[in-house]
Amino acid sequence: MKSHARFRSGSSAAFDEGYYRRFYESKRTRVHGAVEIGHLGSALVSLVAWYGGRLRSVLEVGAGTGLLRDWFRANHPRVRYVSTEYSEHASVTYGHQRRDIASWRGKRTFDLVVCQSVLPYLSDADASRAIGNLSAMCRAFLYLEAVTRRDHRRVCDRARTDPSMTFRPAEFYRSRLRRRFVTLGGGLYYRADGPLTFYELETG
Repeated sequence: MKSHARFRSGSSAAFDEGYYRRFYESKRTRVHGAVEIGHLGSALVSLVAWYGGRLRSVLEVGAGTGLLRDWFRANHPRVRYVSTEYSEHASVTYGHQRRDIASWRGKRTFDLVVCQSVLPYLSDADASRAIGNLSAMCRAFLYLEAVTRRDHRRVCDRARTDPSMTFRPAEFYRSRLRRRFVTLGGGLYYRADGPLTFYELETG
């Protein structure tokens, strides 16, 4: 069973040192460690290359302790990587830019945008705005993870899942993403107006 104990809503004071120690650093209670995040990084780089994309820049929204950023720095140091966090503690401690994706839309665009475990902690209106902001800063590929109502019922370990998340139907996200992206599976999306083309069974 998967667990999703990470959260980003309300006052950033809630995301203090104890929170990150418990949900990011402790092997017993964390959601993902360096090994799992390394697998994610390898998969994203490989899929972008497989589909014929170029990966020169990455934006990560909700970077936590910076495991994915650190993996890119170690394995793909030429990739320009920008990591952001809502939490003041995480931004200072782990070296991220402090941003609220519901209201922040930077002028730069990125070849890959990564957003994990962020949207379920926003209101419906803020989540919709966040998807619009992610899209505006995404030049090509988006990797998005958001726990849904079905996930909460069938997939998540409830003992390690924060109940304050909003467990929405998947269609809430899909209806907003399909306006801007082609679905490639595995949480990966590609801008609908991008130059790459895909075989029919690669999309859904």
